Amino acid sequence: MAYTVTETTIGVQPIAIDETTANQAVALGTIVQASDPDLGSGEFIYLKGLASTVVGSWVTYNSSDNTTTLLAANAIGPVAVAMSPCVANEFGWYQISGKAVGLALAGFADNANVYATATAGSVDDAVVAGDRVKLAKGASAVGTPSAGLAYFEIQRPFMDDGAAA
Repeated sequence: MAYTVTETTIGVQPIAIDETTANQAVALGTIVQASDPDLGSGEFIYLKGLASTVVGSWVTYNSSDNTTTLLAANAIGPVAVAMSPCVANEFGWYQISGKAVGLALAGFADNANVYATATAGSVDDAVVAGDRVKLAKGASAVGTPSAGLAYFEIQRPFMDDGAAA
């Protein structure tokens, strides 16, 4: 994952780097376009991190204060994928569109729908009513590109805890 910001903004922190509170690079909620030679282009939002975040963690975020919560069953709100191990008291980029690399449970299948699980920050393809991450789809089986990760096609995904699977 070597996404590079494609916009002409001075001082933008690299996509895969997290920064401490003292080094906040841009305004929270800033959205930029970036591209990767293998994964193509995508959109990224600058948010506050939280404990236990690793590269590929799925989060929901609050657009009014730009905080994140590891994705979990029954979540509600916009969803993004962490681009760095952006923990508490840090800021970083989270992918909201394009081809993303995210955490997935064992057995996740290529082209599957995406569902939140009891494992915070990870997804699965097991159907659970209300836990579908809408506008996200598996683009590889788990293990590709590496152990515990899979490729996903995302387009500003969200969860609404709706009853329909």
